[in-house]
Amino acid sequence: MDEMMSQQRSITKYRNGRLEELEDDIVIEFALTIFINGEEFATMVCSPTHLEELVIGFLASEGAILFKDDITDFKIDQDGGFAYVKLKTKIDMDQRQYAKRVIGSCCGKSRQFYFQNDARTAKTSMMKTTIHPEQCIQLMKAMQENSHVFKNTGGVHNAALCTTSEVLIDRADIGRHNALDKLYGYSLINKISVRDKILVFSGRISSEVLLKAAKIGVGMVLSKSAPTDLAIKLANDLNITTVGFIRGTSFNVYSHPERIIDQPEV
Repeated sequence: MDEMMSQQRSITKYRNGRLEELEDDIVIEFALTIFINGEEFATMVCSPTHLEELVIGFLASEGAILFKDDITDFKIDQDGGFAYVKLKTKIDMDQRQYAKRVIGSCCGKSRQFYFQNDARTAKTSMMKTTIHPEQCIQLMKAMQENSHVFKNTGGVHNAALCTTSEVLIDRADIGRHNALDKLYGYSLINKISVRDKILVFSGRISSEVLLKAAKIGVGMVLSKSAPTDLAIKLANDLNITTVGFIRGTSFNVYSHPERIIDQPEV
C-alpha cells in the first residue's frame, strides 16, 4: 500500500552551496466523492489507500451508520474517484448536517462541519485500562518506526490503534481526520472492540481530533504534539486521557491522569 501513497518526481534541491537535480518521493492527493443511495454526499481529499475503511469510518463518525451491517452495497471506482454506498435506511440529504460539501485534507474550515452531529455521535469513555509511562513512550516509538511514508515524504499524518503493549493497526493519510477514520472503519469492518484501546497520533490534538477519538470510542489519546485548550476541555468532559509532547523520555498529561500509573497495580 505504501507505494500507492507517493510517486517520484524530478526536483531541484539546494544543499551544500549548490543546486542539483534529483528524484524525490511526493505524496499523492486524491479526491473521493461519496454517493449515498444514489445522491452525492461529500467529496473527501485523501490518500488513495484503504478507501473502504475511510468511507465506512467517516460515515460512522458522522452518524450516517452505526455498524458496517447498515450498508447493503458498497462499491469504489478508484479510477473515477467515486464511492457508491447503499444504506438500509434513507438519509434526508436536505437536512443541514448532510448538506453536500467538500472536505479538504487540511480540514482548516472543519469547525462548521464537525460540530453539527457531535452531541449525537461522541461517546463518553468508560475505559478502565491503565498504562505505565514507559509504555506510552514505546507505543509512540513503535508507530513512528512504522511510518515509512512519512519518512520518505514528510507529507502524511499517522495514527495507530493500540493495546498498552503493542500497535494493532496503523494508518497514514494526508488528512489527519482521514487517518483516524481509516482506523474507525477498520475496527467496524473487523468488529474490534475499542473501549480498552489507545489511539496514538502524530499530529496536534485539536478539538476535532479529540472528538474523532470520542466517536471511535477510545479512552486515551497519545500524541507527539500539543493539544489545544478546547481539546483539553472536551477530553475532561468525555473522560478521555490526553497525553502530548511524547518526545524522547518525557511527555505531558493534560486530562484524566489517573490512567497513567508509574507503579504496578496490586
